[in-house]
Amino acid sequence: MKGLNLGSEGHSIAQEHEGSSDYFLLAKGDGSEVIFQTIQQDKLFYVYPGEEADTMEFFYILEGKCSYKAEGENIVLSQGDYFYTHYLQEAVYFSTLTELKLLWYTTKPAFHLISHRIRKLENIIKRVEEKDNYTFKHSGRVQKYCLMIARMIKMPKDKLEDLYFAAAFHDIGKIHTPEEILNKTGRLTEEEFEIVKRHCYDGYLMVKDLYYNNICLIILQHHERLDGSGYPYGIKEEEILLEAKIIGIADTFDAMTSDRPYRKGLSPEIAMDELKRLSGIHYDAELVRLFEQVLIADGILKPEEK
Repeated sequence: MKGLNLGSEGHSIAQEHEGSSDYFLLAKGDGSEVIFQTIQQDKLFYVYPGEEADTMEFFYILEGKCSYKAEGENIVLSQGDYFYTHYLQEAVYFSTLTELKLLWYTTKPAFHLISHRIRKLENIIKRVEEKDNYTFKHSGRVQKYCLMIARMIKMPKDKLEDLYFAAAFHDIGKIHTPEEILNKTGRLTEEEFEIVKRHCYDGYLMVKDLYYNNICLIILQHHERLDGSGYPYGIKEEEILLEAKIIGIADTFDAMTSDRPYRKGLSPEIAMDELKRLSGIHYDAELVRLFEQVLIADGILKPEEK
């Protein structure tokens, strides 16, 4: 019958996978969409303000449980519960207590934005890997170190997820840095160093339309230092996001311990001594102390002899 569209389980107009979520576009028309979403257990998912203020999004829980915090209270939602947003002012995050299945209705197209974000991120990762394999592998190691520190301080899940993505993409701005500068064997000139310093802002611009603002700001700030000697803005101490402070420590440690075309990597012990020397000056002293502990526990660093 004209105007009647039928579907069956397992069939969709389009589907996408991103991280812990799968998205299935079931229906669309006149700007509205119906999406079936599955999310793994013990994961975070966000509901963001729409690109247009009057966007209404409705979420119905088909299976599973999730929770969110409202004014300090932990609220649990389960099968048959629903929530919706209209004129949402800021991102809201939920934590899945079990595998979650949602039916999502939106008055403005959302699926193509998810697809665009996934394709753009895949393209960025591919470009970084093709241009500079060191940066690609370095980012993975930095991400690992950051998560080690984050678990030591019992970082809340929402901040942990921001840190996870920011650490993975902290150096993506270097795809705009000329290879002859990235791999230069000698000391950089002042002009060349200014070019390198642009990668923080370039990375910020590349990610700002893909993720919520915090991740962009973490990337922007990851070379800032407590005493204001960092870049790009020379901000100090509490002006620097905690996540950026963590990345700054992990980034510096991995850079010092990695082999480069122009030098051999330092031992973990020497690199840690350098971090400790600058503890409280460039780097947060408590974070450096905790980082040393997790590296010893992981067998990366030898404990100091007493």
